[in-house]
Amino acid sequence: MTADRKSETIRSCPATRIYVKVIKQFIIWVDADACPKPIKVLVYRASDRLKIPVFLVANGFLQKPHHPLVSVVQVSKGFDVADNVILERMNSGDLVITQDVPLASEVVAQGGYGLNPRGSWYDKESVKSYLRRRNEREELREAGLVQGGPPPFSQKDTQQFARAFDQFLARVKR
Repeated sequence: MTADRKSETIRSCPATRIYVKVIKQFIIWVDADACPKPIKVLVYRASDRLKIPVFLVANGFLQKPHHPLVSVVQVSKGFDVADNVILERMNSGDLVITQDVPLASEVVAQGGYGLNPRGSWYDKESVKSYLRRRNEREELREAGLVQGGPPPFSQKDTQQFARAFDQFLARVKR
């Protein structure tokens, strides 16, 4: 599936004084291996409602959902293979849903929008903080001082994501 990309401009014809606003079509990319199911369901609904193409990128098997604008991109297993596919195919202005902080850092650097499934946005400043904390936790885990990961995904996380996602969609679809 390929998405039509349109430039975001206002075109005018001086002779007829007709102005046409052409809206850029953006794509939603989902780093799907670790994305919680409730988040995927919200994304599918938004895709259906607003006619937004969605690509689920995973190195594990994903059954294609029964949504016409949702595609599955299955990549080979390997370190950062899915991340690299997203980064190669995304364009500035696309939305990437991921828990992977290094991927989010690259997305933001390329002019994309990064959203965590727990509802927090990645931007140029916050991603530095996330990367610093991630590296500190990794060092503590390697030293045996910390075990485990983040708390289990909750209904509150889904609600926070839904709120941030809806605000984004309202802003870009105007």
